[in-house]
Amino acid sequence: MAPAAEMRALVMRHAGRSATISDSVMTDLAQLLALRRIAVPSPGPRQVLVKVSLSPVNPSDLLYIKGEYGLPRTSGIPPGFEGVGIVIAGGDPQAAALTGRRVSFLASGSGAWAEYALTDTASCVCIADELCDEDAAGLLINPLTALAMIDLVVDAGASALVLTAAASQLGRMVIQLACDRGVAPIAVLRRPAEEATLRALGAAEVLVSNAPEFAEKLHETVSAAKPRILLDAVGDQVSADIFLAMPAHSRWISYGVLSAAGPRLPDMRQFVFSDKRIEGFWLSRWLRTAALGARAHAVAEAQRRVLTGDWRTRVAARVPLEDALGTLPASLGRSGKTMLAPGASFRPS
Repeated sequence: MAPAAEMRALVMRHAGRSATISDSVMTDLAQLLALRRIAVPSPGPRQVLVKVSLSPVNPSDLLYIKGEYGLPRTSGIPPGFEGVGIVIAGGDPQAAALTGRRVSFLASGSGAWAEYALTDTASCVCIADELCDEDAAGLLINPLTALAMIDLVVDAGASALVLTAAASQLGRMVIQLACDRGVAPIAVLRRPAEEATLRALGAAEVLVSNAPEFAEKLHETVSAAKPRILLDAVGDQVSADIFLAMPAHSRWISYGVLSAAGPRLPDMRQFVFSDKRIEGFWLSRWLRTAALGARAHAVAEAQRRVLTGDWRTRVAARVPLEDALGTLPASLGRSGKTMLAPGASFRPS
């Protein structure tokens, strides 16, 4: 199938990084993105062009378009780090062999919030026919992050971990993986509505961070379970309070920045005398540095868990590309994953 000369895409209005840090709430996308018709990119050597079916909206996507991610924005190009679609062209004979295959992909060449995305062959995973598009669209970022981080926990010899933002798609994956690997997951969330669900998944304890008794329950739980790993997606004062309550030799592994207000650490003695450490986890770095065997095993494990029903994608909304500027912000407040999909009409901004 020959690609069209032009495509509809959400493109970034700004370049570089923002001078400020905001929270995870997205209210006015039109200040950051525009819906336009742009040229379809051409694949080079070891690259493929994918006709995008669905692309999930992840926190990393929102950070990127706001200029608060680890990579600077480029004006006029689409964002969107992952998706699912059909390969329609390859830049060399080996890449062209994927033509017609349905793949989950990380968009390494041009973003997935468009009708077509460009990526390299190493960032594509051919997926089983039994896998629905909703599950295939989010097969890589959240599952690979969860699998890589649980390996860090197990390698550290931890018998328990604390997990913030535990009700998220990724948080649920970590809870299940921890239970499977013999690690007790202590889940922290902001609202009690998901508490029963997380306990059913295997959470050893569930703490609600805005509950009046949170501090007391935190100290009781930490004293009993002695968790030495904090997997943190928030990065706020609650995260710091959790870490300061944890035992000596604990590690705070930050993999997200959902909060705009960073933490205050009033007592640095724990880092000097108790050998506590704060470090970051970034999937992009892990993908560059992990052994090929480790990456292949993680991808195979992610697909196996989805196929067996262990992991399912909770879809909050499926938003056509041309409706995203108006309807996407509201959908992000719902429980589950918002999916962007190419629409049937085009209204340029």
